[in-house]
This record gives sequence, structure tokens and C-alpha cells, in this order.
Amino acid sequence: MEFVFLSLSPEFFQGFMNEGIIKKALVEKKISARVIDFRDFSVDKHNCVDDTPYGGGCGMLIKPDALVRAFESIELKPARKLILTSPAGKRFNQRYAESLAECEQLIFICGRYEGIDERVSELLQPEIISVGDYVLSNGELAALVIFNAVSRLIPGVLGNSGSLNEESFNDEKLEYPQYTRPEIYRNLCVPEVLKSGNHKLINDWRKNRSIEKTSQRLNMG
Repeated sequence: MEFVFLSLSPEFFQGFMNEGIIKKALVEKKISARVIDFRDFSVDKHNCVDDTPYGGGCGMLIKPDALVRAFESIELKPARKLILTSPAGKRFNQRYAESLAECEQLIFICGRYEGIDERVSELLQPEIISVGDYVLSNGELAALVIFNAVSRLIPGVLGNSGSLNEESFNDEKLEYPQYTRPEIYRNLCVPEVLKSGNHKLINDWRKNRSIEKTSQRLNMG
């Protein structure tokens, strides 16, 4: 799958793409990713991509022209989605990530300042996705959350594909608690059932703890 980011801060992605499974997946060409600085598509002599909002208000808005031209420079694949992150969008979750993993190409519009001129959405019709009911400094952060969640679902990206079957939310329940050595740490002990060697008891314990943890989360609202 190809990931494309339309951003004003290409350097923002460097550290993320040079660590862990993402770096490995890029090197092994399980996925590809590139960042387009849409400031390069400005025709303003100062390469200005933002301006004050009509009607007044605080802050600056990203103008539509450079951003739209940057999008139009991309060679689009048939199975693609253009994504704009916003608290007003559809809530992102594991099922949503799985649906996006079926695409050939995901293109992210990374906003900045007080937002983006509404005509960008009217012209390009992006899918609007929310990663939560809070405000971030920039759209790059939200785009990277989606990028990471979707990348993990691409075949070959995770070294142990079995990990996907045990992770949180795969059956709409949170993952059970896990323990490793030492057996006792600051008077906290590993549950005896996990040391029993009885796989049925262990699986039952894990299932029950998963249900319990999920129930607690739901009760928290």
C-alpha cells in the first residue's frame, strides 16, 4: 500500500518512519510512503499558503490553491481514499483501520493553523476521520495515528502475524493483562494460573479478564 501525506512539515515524519516496524516495512517494501510539501505548489512570491478568514476570527486558514494543486500532482490509484482528520469526522477505530487496509493508496491532508478553507473539502471530497474528541497542534499527528494502525494490518508488516489475532479490539474486547519476570515485584505477584501450564485454564482466565477489562472501560464512559 502507498501512503501519501500532504503536509507543511515534511521533517515531522522523519523520526517516525525511521523507527521500528514502520522502518522495516518501508525497507522491505511492504508499504511505501512519501510526503509532499504543498508549500511547493504555492504561486505566491513568498510561498504563502495561509491567510486570515473572511468574516473575521482568530488565527489563519490554509488557502485552497496550493493544497489542491498538490493533490492533483499525485498519480491516483483505483482503490484509494483521501483522508482529512477532524474532530467532526467519523470516529476512527480498529474496524475502520481494517477497512482502510483494503485500499491501495491512502492520501492524508494534514491541516495546520485554525483549519483549512472549506472549498478544499467541497472540491476534493475527502473522507473525514476523527481520532478523538480533542484538539491537536497539527494534522500530522492524527495522520500518523491512522498510518500506524493501518500499516500493522498490511500482510508482512508484523513479524508475527499471530500478534494481530491477540491484540486489543480484534474481537471488540480489550486485551487481557500480561506478565513477565520477575515473578514477584514490590509484593505484586504473577497470577498463579499463568504459571500452571494448564492452557485451558490460562485461556479461560485471559478471556474472563478481557471481558472484565472491557466492561470496566465501558462503565468509565
